Amino acid sequence: MLIKVLIVITLLAIVVSLGSGMLFLVKDKGQGNRTVRALTVRIALSISLFALLMLGIFTGHIKPHGIYPSTPAQPATDH
Repeated sequence: MLIKVLIVITLLAIVVSLGSGMLFLVKDKGQGNRTVRALTVRIALSISLFALLMLGIFTGHIKPHGIYPSTPAQPATDH
């Protein structure tokens, strides 16, 4: 349960970082380093989100499923 909360918090932090990067880009008109820092933070958060997802899958807290999780593939029959 804790890992799912951390994933949601990380997703929200990514959105906030992306928004702040956009705000800094418009406000600074490309003259400052704040945009680069905000986008660097977003990249670091995205990498940590990926790591949290992998940790959740490996520990069994998150159970991935495919498009058809419970039905096996049926062989095609041509008549």
